[in-house]
Amino acid sequence: MANATLGTRPEITMPPKKAARFPRTARLLRHADFERVYKQGRRHFSASMTVFYWPRTEIDVETRAGAPSTAAQGGSAPHGLRIGFTVGRSLGGAVQRNRMKRRLREAVRLTLPSSGISADVVINPKKSLLTNDFAAIVNEVRGAFVVMEQKLLTRSEKIRLEAASGNAESRSPKPDSRP
Repeated sequence: MANATLGTRPEITMPPKKAARFPRTARLLRHADFERVYKQGRRHFSASMTVFYWPRTEIDVETRAGAPSTAAQGGSAPHGLRIGFTVGRSLGGAVQRNRMKRRLREAVRLTLPSSGISADVVINPKKSLLTNDFAAIVNEVRGAFVVMEQKLLTRSEKIRLEAASGNAESRSPKPDSRP
C-alpha cells in the first residue's frame, strides 16, 4: 500500500515516450512555396486526397527570397521532401479539419520515403478522409510517394542525360577547317 499514497509513482513505470514530431525542415511553410507548387507542379489524384508536387532544385533552395541561408548557419541546404497540408473550410469545422491534418501528418511521417529526391509537396484531403480507415490513408500516401518518385526520378534522369550528352558534344573535337 506504500505506492497507493498520493504523490508516489508505482515501481513499474515506463519512461515517457519522446513525441514523434514532424520537423520544421520537412514542412512547407511559405505561401509563395504553396503557390509555386499549385501553379507549376504536377498532380496525383487518389480516392481521399489530391497530391501536388514540384521538384526543388539547388537554385530554388539557394535563391529563396527572405530566407536565411542555411549554409551561413553552418548547415547544408535542405534536401528531401517538404510537405504542406491545406484543408479548406468547405470540408468541415475546425475540429474536422484539424483531425484531417493530424491523420495526414501521421500517415506522411510513417511513409516518408528516404530517397534523395528534393521536392515540395502539398496534400489536399477530400471529405472521405475522415471516414476512411487509417491503414487505407497510409496506403494512399505511400502510393502517392511511389508515383511521385517515379515521375521525378525519370525527369531528373532525362535532364542528367541531356546535360551529359550536351557536355560530350561540347568536348568532342571540332573538325579542322584549315586547308
